[in-house]
Amino acid sequence: MNPFLERLQRGVLVADGAMGTMLYARGVPFDQPFELLNVTNRDLVVAVHVEYLRSGAELIETNTFGGNRFKLGAKGLADRVRELNRAGAKLAKEARDVAGVPVFIAGSVGPLGKPLKPFGLVTPEEAYQAFREQVEALVEGGVDLLLLETFSDLDELGVAVRAARDCTDLPVVAEVTFDEEGRTLRGHVPAEVVQSLEPLGVAAVGANCSVGPLPMVDVVAAMVQVASVPVTAMPNAGYPARVEGRYVYSTPPRYFAEHARRMAELGARVVGGCCGTTPEHIAAVAEAVRGLRPAPEPRVVVTLPRKPEPPRPPEEATELNRKLGRQFVISVEVDPPKGTGPTKDLLGARLVKERGADAVNVGDSPLGRVRMSASALCVLIQQHVGIETIIHFTTRDRNLMALQADLIGLHALGVRNVLALTGDPPRAGDYPTATAVYDTDSVGLVRILKRLNQGVDLAGKPIGQPTRFCVGVAFDMHPDTLDREMRRLDQKIEAGADFIMTQPIFEPETLDQYLRRVGSPPLPMLVGVLPLQSSRHAEFLHHEVPGIHIPDWVRERMARAGNQGREEGLRLAAELLDAIADRVHGVYLMPSFGRYEVVAELVARVRARLGLSAQVGAPRPS
Repeated sequence: MNPFLERLQRGVLVADGAMGTMLYARGVPFDQPFELLNVTNRDLVVAVHVEYLRSGAELIETNTFGGNRFKLGAKGLADRVRELNRAGAKLAKEARDVAGVPVFIAGSVGPLGKPLKPFGLVTPEEAYQAFREQVEALVEGGVDLLLLETFSDLDELGVAVRAARDCTDLPVVAEVTFDEEGRTLRGHVPAEVVQSLEPLGVAAVGANCSVGPLPMVDVVAAMVQVASVPVTAMPNAGYPARVEGRYVYSTPPRYFAEHARRMAELGARVVGGCCGTTPEHIAAVAEAVRGLRPAPEPRVVVTLPRKPEPPRPPEEATELNRKLGRQFVISVEVDPPKGTGPTKDLLGARLVKERGADAVNVGDSPLGRVRMSASALCVLIQQHVGIETIIHFTTRDRNLMALQADLIGLHALGVRNVLALTGDPPRAGDYPTATAVYDTDSVGLVRILKRLNQGVDLAGKPIGQPTRFCVGVAFDMHPDTLDREMRRLDQKIEAGADFIMTQPIFEPETLDQYLRRVGSPPLPMLVGVLPLQSSRHAEFLHHEVPGIHIPDWVRERMARAGNQGREEGLRLAAELLDAIADRVHGVYLMPSFGRYEVVAELVARVRARLGLSAQVGAPRPS
C-alpha cells in the first residue's frame, strides 16, 4: 500500500496552512507570481515550509498552486512551467531535511484561471496538456502525492485528474471549493462531487478554501456520508478584511482548531488550512486532533434527488422577438457618446424611429475605445425615445460573475435584446495597456443568457423569475472567411441564438454566395449595410478595420465620386438595399460619424420599397 494511504488508516493527518498568506505577510505582493520565488527567493519559501513543519504539519504543499502555463503565461512565464514546479518540489524536500521530521510532500495544482468551453475559451485538450505539463514537472521534482485543490468546476477538475492519472501512479487528492450554501460555482452539492470524482480513481476527495471552518463542517459531513475514499478538509480562516491596505483574516487559531477537530470526528482523515491560516492555526489543529482515531463510518448510499426542471420562461417576448422571421425588421446602430452628453444620439434615435426603424442597436465601446456605457444609453433611449434597443454586450471587460450581474441588471431596466459578442481587444483602441478579461466568448455568453432565460444562473442557482432575453449573434458572410464563420455560427446556434446580425456587406454577390451555400439562413438574419462617406473612409474601413471587406469596384466608384463621396455612398447603399431587401429578414443600418439623417433616408426608402408604411413586414425568405 502507498505510504500516504497507509498513514491515513492510522489516524488523522495534519496538513499545512496557507503559503500565499505567509508570503504576503512578508511583503510579497499578490500581483507577483508566488511560484517565481521558487528560484528568486528560495530561502523565503523554505522558511515558510519549515514553520509549518515545526507547528505539527505532516503534509506540506509545494509553492506551485498557480504553476500552470495559463497563469504563468499571464506574467510572461509560460516557458518556465517545468523549472518553477520542479524547483517548488525540491524546496519542499529541502525544508523536510532542515526540519528533520517525516512529512509527505504534496504537489499543489490549482485551476487554470480560465473557464473551459462551453462557457470559456479553453478546450479540454488544452487544459489536459497544461495540467499534464505541470504534474510531470512536480513528479520529476520528487513529490509524494498530488493535491488538486480549489477547483470550482467539476469538468475542469476531471480533466486535471485524468492528466495526473495518465502520467503517474502517485496518489491523487481532489479538492473542491464550496460557497456558504454548500454548493460549487456550478451548483453541485458535496454528494454529487464525491460521486463524480470517485470513479476517476482519486485516492481522496475533499474541500478546501471555500469559506470558514463552520460551513466546512457541513460539507465534510455530507461528503463522508457517501465517500468510499478518505475525505480531506482545508478551510479558509473565515472571510478577509482589508485593513490599512492589507488583507487580514480574523478567525483565531483556537476557534479554527475546534472546528477542525469536529471535521475529524465526523470522518475527515486530513485536516489543514487554506487562505488566511498560519503556523499558529496549524499548531492549534495538531493539538486538537492529537491521538484522534475516528471510527470508520458506515457508508450511506444516498440517492440524489432529481433536480427539478427549471421553470419555463413566460410566453411574453420582446417586440423584436415577435417580429423576427414574421416581418421585415430594420435596426439602426447608435454609438454611445464619448462624453456624458447623449443628446445627439437621442435625437438620432428619435429620427430613425419616426422614419420607421423597429429597433436601435447600441455598441459597447466599439473598436475598444472609451465611450458612455452601452447599458446607460440603451436605458436612456428606451425611456426618452420609446424604441426597443439591442445592446452589443461583450465578454471583454467582465468576468463570469460580473457578466451575469450586469445582464440581470439590464433585464430589470427593460433591456431585453442582446447581441452577444466577444469584443474587440483593448490593444485595438485607446488603452492598449488595459487588461481584457475574456472568461468566456460569444458562444459562452449565449449559453449564459439562455440559462438565465431558464431561471437559473451559471451555478444552477434560481434567480427568481426567468429572464426573457432575445439573443442575437454576429456573422461575417464574406467569401474569404465563410467556411470558418459558418462553423462558428453553428456553435452559436447550438448554444441557443435567436437571430443573426451580419457584418456590413457592400455588394449583393456577397449575400448571393452565402445563400447558394445554405439555401436560406438558419435563423432570422439582419444584414448589415454601412453607407460610405468618402473614398478615404472606404479605404480605411477596408484596410484597417477587422471584419470589413469592400469590393474593388465599390472603392473605385467612391474614388471617382471625389467630393461627392457622401452622395455616392448613399446611392451605393440604396442600390444594395433594393437588391437584397426581398431576400432577407431585415437590415441593420450603420451610420458613420453620427450621420443619422443619412440612414433615416434609407429607412424610409426600404419601407417604401417593401410597402411597409403600415408596419406590415415581408414574409421570411425561403
